Amino acid sequence: MKTHNVKKGKAGEELAVAFLTNSDHQLCEMNYKKPSGEIDLITQDGDTLVFVEVKYRKNLDYGYPRESVTRAKQKRIAKTALWYLKEKQLDDVNIRFDVIEIYYCPDGEQVINHFENAFSY
Repeated sequence: MKTHNVKKGKAGEELAVAFLTNSDHQLCEMNYKKPSGEIDLITQDGDTLVFVEVKYRKNLDYGYPRESVTRAKQKRIAKTALWYLKEKQLDDVNIRFDVIEIYYCPDGEQVINHFENAFSY
């Protein structure tokens, strides 16, 4: 089960990278891990550093993917973002937290929604 979820997560992240790079984002990091948690993608959008959580589902049986980015998950992402900023010695930088959700409609159509400024820290 865990191997399947890892493969599914990786597939979702690859779709999100393609989507973001087509939107002029530059990829900085994938799967940045620290004791506080993991950030799926870190990109540069103009002068803004963007921390991106990717949620991927095959269907909407359990709700929209974005709904699983709980307040607790947001706090873990924000703490991990602080690690990244400290590690890279980035003091005066604009940052943003985005969520990308990917799912399939019953007709098989793939939907990608990008929520900029999905939450604050």
